Amino acid sequence: MLQLGKRQKLTVVKRVKFGVYLGEKEDAAERVLLPAKEVPEDVKKGDMLEVFLYLDSQDRMIATCREPVAELGQAAVMKVKEVSGIGAFLDWGLEKDLLLPFKEQTRRVEQGEEVLAAVYLDKSHRFCGTMNVYPYLRTDSPYKKDDHVTGTIYETGGDFGVFVAVDNCYSGLIPKREATGRYRVGDSIRVRVTGVKPDGKLDLSPNERVEMQMDKDAALILKVIDSYEGVLPFGEKVSPEVINREFGISKAAFKRALGRLYKQGLVDIGENRIWKK
Repeated sequence: MLQLGKRQKLTVVKRVKFGVYLGEKEDAAERVLLPAKEVPEDVKKGDMLEVFLYLDSQDRMIATCREPVAELGQAAVMKVKEVSGIGAFLDWGLEKDLLLPFKEQTRRVEQGEEVLAAVYLDKSHRFCGTMNVYPYLRTDSPYKKDDHVTGTIYETGGDFGVFVAVDNCYSGLIPKREATGRYRVGDSIRVRVTGVKPDGKLDLSPNERVEMQMDKDAALILKVIDSYEGVLPFGEKVSPEVINREFGISKAAFKRALGRLYKQGLVDIGENRIWKK
């Protein structure tokens, strides 16, 4: 069976002036055209070719030897080639660009930027892109607790936290309690796996394990104190909002790291100020 939107190996069943016809076997009744400009040299009847099946400008199934950055049901980062009155057009590696309709944009995109999008078929059976990638992400990642991974942020805010597409294909979440700092849709982020849920989705954190993170946070606090010429204008009872603004960490992490610096004799803590010794 010919699979629209997928790469598959097909047999050359007939050669014509305008290309070759491909099928699952030489006597296959269901065939698809690979245009002449795509046909490799010295190809003959019976040869196997790996091709991608999509729709041409007249919505006819056609084969190409080009490899798209994402197949049907997959997500990938794609460049916005242009923005029109119906949406944006993405470069997904094929001659015909991929339409990203306005209704499938989680924010308005601009020409030249790169966005994470998944490929789907609309009601008219045409390929389109969507920035609502959650349903298209996989849950069979090879990662385990304390692995470090890279992903693309595709949703922020709300009650859950920051949603991340790990390797642009696996489902991950930075829980709200861990999501201190500033996050923007489209940013690439390096995070640590804190757990794998029974359904395969990944729990993530921008922080290292507690001991390692305390050292990192302590160094950050000293750097910020230096930027204030050695004296912070607030004490350890400062609000979580101020801590997040100044350091990009949680209040609990701030207190742990500050306590370490105090025990090491590197800072003194007053009611309304913290200073470097």
